[in-house]
Amino acid sequence: MNRLLLKRVWLGFLCASTLLLAGEQFSMSQADKKMYEELKENNPADMNVEEGMELFEELGEEGALAKFLDVNQTQLPSYIAGFPRYIAKMGNVVGLDQVLQAMQVEQGKAKDALSSESMFSMLAYVKSFANDEAINIDIKANKEMEASYALGEKLYSQARGYRGLSCNSCHALAGSILRTQTLPELGEQNTGGTWPAYRMTLSSLVTLQERSRTCMRDAGQAPLPLGSKEMVALEVYISNLAKNNKHAVEVPGLKR
Repeated sequence: MNRLLLKRVWLGFLCASTLLLAGEQFSMSQADKKMYEELKENNPADMNVEEGMELFEELGEEGALAKFLDVNQTQLPSYIAGFPRYIAKMGNVVGLDQVLQAMQVEQGKAKDALSSESMFSMLAYVKSFANDEAINIDIKANKEMEASYALGEKLYSQARGYRGLSCNSCHALAGSILRTQTLPELGEQNTGGTWPAYRMTLSSLVTLQERSRTCMRDAGQAPLPLGSKEMVALEVYISNLAKNNKHAVEVPGLKR
């Protein structure tokens, strides 16, 4: 076994040992658990959704989105449940937030940054059109989607950064406690269908891509840029896990 591989195995062992030994004493406090249950009934992110509705009205509401995507408005909820997807007029596999940016540009409006609170809110509102719709991302729809999925699958398992960890290094240990949070099995827990979500630890709405960047920083990796080919590919991979587990869209979510 070469030295680099030995180092990665050792780091993986340390990560696993730390997680497995953490135990319930480092999980959410009883107060936090009580707050979580209360917030499930009154998600603070509902206010962001309301704000997003007002912002989206400036783009022309559902009719304008359906026209931009070239779909019948009645089909819009199901179509949204298939993102990320390849949009021919944009020439890429994109997230729904990038579609909203493209609409802004097409209408001569200032483009909201993918990292902005306004975009988070607008994305949450628009994605909520698909609530209760089965996630139907189609990774075989075309060669672009096939390539994006393959890249996402590779990135998910690829060790990066000074710690030599991948996404799978931790999430393969689903159910273990890391930094007071239980690591989810991404497909089983519907990670692909519950973001944007309100994060209790940040008291704010966060998207799946932004949450992934936090994971990358914690793992000692350079965070991938929002909206990049690589970051969208990871979202494609994670969304397909949710589809395989027969989940539906549930936005906004609530996370620790």
